Amino acid sequence: MRIFELVGLAVSRLGTSRLRSTLTMLGIIIGVASVVALVSVGQGASSGITNQINSLGTNLLTVNAGASFTGFTRGAAGSATTLTSDDAGAIAQISGVAAIAPEESASEFVVHGDKNTTTTIVGTTQAYPTVRAYQIWQGEFLSDTSVEQSLRVAVVGSSTADDLGLTASSIGSQIKINGIPFTVVGILQSKGSTSAANSDDQILIPISTVRRYFTGTGDSVRSIGVSVATADQMSTVQSEITTLLEQRHNIAAGASDDFSVADQTQLLSTATSVYSLLTILLAGVASISLVVGGIGIMNIMLVSVRERTREIGIRKAIGAHNRDILTQFLVEALVLSLLGGFIGIVVGLIASAVIAAVAGWGFTFDPLILVVATVFSLIVGVVFGVWPARQAARLDPIAALRFE
Repeated sequence: MRIFELVGLAVSRLGTSRLRSTLTMLGIIIGVASVVALVSVGQGASSGITNQINSLGTNLLTVNAGASFTGFTRGAAGSATTLTSDDAGAIAQISGVAAIAPEESASEFVVHGDKNTTTTIVGTTQAYPTVRAYQIWQGEFLSDTSVEQSLRVAVVGSSTADDLGLTASSIGSQIKINGIPFTVVGILQSKGSTSAANSDDQILIPISTVRRYFTGTGDSVRSIGVSVATADQMSTVQSEITTLLEQRHNIAAGASDDFSVADQTQLLSTATSVYSLLTILLAGVASISLVVGGIGIMNIMLVSVRERTREIGIRKAIGAHNRDILTQFLVEALVLSLLGGFIGIVVGLIASAVIAAVAGWGFTFDPLILVVATVFSLIVGVVFGVWPARQAARLDPIAALRFE
């Protein structure tokens, strides 16, 4: 029989017992849908994290106050005094540094009209939007004059602006930060951040102003954002910053630094590796459902062989060869597996799209996922369909005809 005839015969066989066929395919559907959904969600999450890290700034290095410990900043009381504005000025002189933005911050209660919120107040300079890759939506950013004269002016993040009811017409209005009036001179363009550390939930004011009214930390800074001119200079500039600060802070060779320099590319690489590993592990766990589905196919095919023993005997009696019977039952197993796989792919893509929409990252569709899912379905059909098909092919025709 031709392959198309065998497929047609298999489909008609499945149609005679729809409920049993559906229940048999359920394991394959769940397995394929789980694998497709988890891989798509993993890729979407990785893409979302990548976009968020990239949105932090172009070729960004962040110098943090406090001793470094396995690549992370170990905060401690008083550690904020380890970096100063003079350190920032010295870093700006390094070849390859495009811009720097020292930062000092505090968490404060903010009021505008009858609305209020608690947010992070970041004291910085006019280079902040260049270093951190921000765009002004309305108004303007902090000026050199506002920093030099410690003016009470504020640039509001988009999320904070929404919380306070600020709109495009709110430029020039006043907000109160911890009871102190500030004039809103600008509102930032949203970065669409969905992480716990929402980069849209902040208010930027001159660094001299935050020291004067909120932190009282003199010349110290919490961190220094450094924008490197080109990506291939990142490691060189990072090394030069480390050497410079060790010299300025009189840190002896081999002693622990009182600062840390974080590279966003290292952070991106680490985050991507973690998500990739988790995706592989979760997909591996989900693939267990495919094994369960394969066992279901084997079970139903064995039952089918028993139910159709006389039919097999008749086919052999009129000239069918063992390979014909083997092919017929193997095709039926493959049709079951592939049909379940296709339904599983559709369900998995729908599930991943819904999860991506809820989580806030973009839906990622990789055609390779469809190829892998289809191949897995074929493998399951072959592996778990061969034994029942061989059982059917090996039946003795005389014994099969006598079977009741």
